Order: sequence, then structure tokens, then C-alpha cells
Amino acid sequence: MSETLSETTFFELRPRLVRLAYRMLGSVADAEDIVQDASLRWLATDRSSVREPAAFLRIIVTRLCLNELKSARRRRESYVGSWLPEPIFDPEDGDAADDITLPLMLALERLSPLERAAFLLHDVFGMDFDDVASAIGREAPACRKLASRARAHVAETRPRFAVGREQGLKLATAFFTASRTGDMAALQALLSEDVVVYADGGGKVPTSRRPHIGLAAVMLLHEQLARIFRTQPSQLIHYAVIDGLPGFVTVEGGNVAQTTALHIEQEKIVAIYCTRNPDKLQHIIGAMAH
Repeated sequence: MSETLSETTFFELRPRLVRLAYRMLGSVADAEDIVQDASLRWLATDRSSVREPAAFLRIIVTRLCLNELKSARRRRESYVGSWLPEPIFDPEDGDAADDITLPLMLALERLSPLERAAFLLHDVFGMDFDDVASAIGREAPACRKLASRARAHVAETRPRFAVGREQGLKLATAFFTASRTGDMAALQALLSEDVVVYADGGGKVPTSRRPHIGLAAVMLLHEQLARIFRTQPSQLIHYAVIDGLPGFVTVEGGNVAQTTALHIEQEKIVAIYCTRNPDKLQHIIGAMAH
């Protein structure tokens, strides 16, 4: 295989490799670093012996991610407040992994690294268990058990009544309007009884360090926020699909960038995910500066 052809092959596969690494790690920057490392290993490989470049590269990326997860888990243990994955927006290329929403990403966080890898490689990226076994260093029967356990854990996070894109963004618009204008009656009508708010500031910007659980707690939070919005209005940047969920990007008081993603079931908001950690929003902050 010529050098140019090998580079073209990697370039074509790169978006899926980044998607895999992101699903494993929850960080775009870390995923990019992993895939860059994989590209160097690819170029140093005797590619004439590689039958399936896509499977071969997924194996490399998975192994690198498993190594990275060891240190990532240690960092999560000392993380300040709620941890949310770095927000990504609608991908330009259709991919099987696009079905993975933010709630499922959080469910993956609760799995062991090997369970997560087995589930993603087999159930999401369609690899057979022999290749999964090669990727994670376990026998194929063990990989089947790992994937099965993971499947059982994440099954409850799959949306039972998936909301369409248009309807989801319509509800996101209604939520933004009600929450920012202080229309508590309209806001309450959008929320489920067991709604939860998670906010990730990473200890870098002001935010609640614990989730707000239940309708009463969430309404009290928004009554407090409404007073802030009156003197420091939110600047809406745009509505968007964020990690598979409808939501929006704003600049809040103190010039803080924020993404808000809404998990919706049966026309009601069941979870609100606010990411404010500037380390996770560099791509948004950079775009706003231009």
C-alpha cells in the first residue's frame, strides 16, 4: 500500500475513530490526541499485512483509550461537582454512534472500561466478538458477557419515546423563553415531576455542585435564576442538538459560555444538563471570538 493511499485511508476513517474515542473518554480534546497517536502507529505499521484497516484502527484506538481511562478515572474522582461529557453538536457525517445521547454517555461512565469498550465496539460500531477480543485483550466469550452486562446497565437510558428533532428544538425554545423571562407557570408545564438539573462548572465558574432533584427543587432554582436574568440577561447564541439532545448555547452573566441540553420524554423535560466548565467549551468560546 502506498504512503498516499495509507494516509487517504486514515483520513476517511478518522471521523469514526474520533467518535469512538470520544464515546470512550467523553472529551473531544482527548479523543483527538488518541486518534493522532493512532495515526502515527498506523504509518509505522506494515500495512500490507492489514486485511481490514477500519477494524485494525478501531483496535488501536480502543487500546489507547483503555490506557487513558486509567488516568481519566483518577481525575474524575477529584472533579469538583457534577461531571458531564464535553458537548458536541450535530455531526456532519451520519454514524452509528450518533444514536448515543448524553444520558447514555453518563451511563457508560458507570461501566468498567472493559464493559464500555465491549459495548461500544460490538453494539454501536458493529465489530464481531473476535475483533473485540483482540482489542481489549479478553477471550470472545468473556467479551460477550462484558457487552451483555453493559447492555443491561444502559438499557434504561434508551429513550422510550424519542422526540423528533423539530419538536425537541421547539420545546427547547419554549424552555429558554420561560426560564429567561421568569414565566414560572409556563416553565412548570414543561417539566416532569422527577426532573433533575445537572451543572458542570468543573470548579472553574460558579454553579451548583450537586444535582437539583425533583420539580420543587428545580422550580426554586429557576425562581432564583430568574432574578439574576432580570439584571444579567442571557445572550442566546443558537439552538442546537447537543450530544443527541435538543438544547441551546448561551453566554450568561460574567461572560460565561454555557450549553444546555434537555432530555425529553413524553413531551416533558426529565433532565437538564448545563455545561459551563470553560475547559470543555473552548470550541464555542473560540467561535464566539471570531
